[in-house]
Amino acid sequence: MKQSHVIALIMLIIAAVIFISASNDVSSYATFASAQESGSRVKVVGELVKSKEIVYNPSKNPNYFSFYMKDDEGSVKKVVLKEARPQDFELSESIVVTGVFKDNEFAADEILLKCPSKYNKDEITLRKSG
Repeated sequence: MKQSHVIALIMLIIAAVIFISASNDVSSYATFASAQESGSRVKVVGELVKSKEIVYNPSKNPNYFSFYMKDDEGSVKKVVLKEARPQDFELSESIVVTGVFKDNEFAADEILLKCPSKYNKDEITLRKSG
């Protein structure tokens, strides 16, 4: 076998391994109720419940952050993230958490925040030429 064939075969194997590992990371969107029933890794979209407790004490445990989130169906559940609190967390418009349900709370391993746009169409005024 030629050296170029061996290199091409190795690159093909590496690409297959990357594809398989990436496909295992794909999770579906769900609500808290369906996440609780399935027990599998899912993504839940919702918004922060600002009236409930947000826990983050970096001097005690910098890798524990919990808050309450309301999903699209209106169900409110506690979310626990074993990482530091994201910057500007309270300013987010919506939250996407990825993880599994454990012990009546959502154990998130990833969080994605959608923050408000700095461009608000109500604040943009156009000058009409006369």
